Amino acid sequence: MKKNIIGIAANQHYQNNQDFFDQQFTYSPQGFIDGVHKAGGLPILLPISNPELASNYIESIDKLLLAGGQDVTPILYNEEPHPKLGPTSIERDSFEIALIKEAIKQNKPIFTVCRGTQLLNVALGGTLYQDLSQYPEWEVKHDMFPTVPDFGLHSITVKPESALAPLFGERAQVNSYHHQAIKDLSASLIPIAWSLDGIIEAVESREKNTKILGVQWHPELTHKKDSKEQSLFDYFVQDFE
Repeated sequence: MKKNIIGIAANQHYQNNQDFFDQQFTYSPQGFIDGVHKAGGLPILLPISNPELASNYIESIDKLLLAGGQDVTPILYNEEPHPKLGPTSIERDSFEIALIKEAIKQNKPIFTVCRGTQLLNVALGGTLYQDLSQYPEWEVKHDMFPTVPDFGLHSITVKPESALAPLFGERAQVNSYHHQAIKDLSASLIPIAWSLDGIIEAVESREKNTKILGVQWHPELTHKKDSKEQSLFDYFVQDFE
């Protein structure tokens, strides 16, 4: 049986690496590896590289997965950095934007998580709230740290007849660890889930022939305990064509 090769865009750790003799190292959270494996896929890490290599990386995989991590560099959507902006990586942003555009060009499905969904929106022409304090209707705690993500922490409402509805139903609980969020949604995307204070929690492509699914929460943290979260990996790996 052929396994779908899932390219996971990796992050890079480069500070306080005494155990690695201060050498940079490339990594992905283990939950993504486990979720893809459990779904029957073959995960391959795509290290941060020259954006010109994006076409070669995308050619070597069947589907692309973008994970969480740093804040998105605001210059990419023509804003100066807000005082509450967290760490950014323009190298990672630039490479992953190139991966997104190349995956769409090569008609490869894309699944994005948290920062990955925010970057997807920016790559396609949207903007972000650099910090939720900029959002006038903010009422729900979206960064649940230090609470452990063993179960859903806030509610979402899911759009009927969306890709997410058969997996999560019309209402669900999800974990939440973000302080940035989608502001102006790309014209290429449509919202398919919202928190009770109106933050966009999931998106899909407006074009039926472009396979994109993005969520704002972290299924990789709860997929072993919550079958709905594993169903996202199952759907992406097995059915998202």
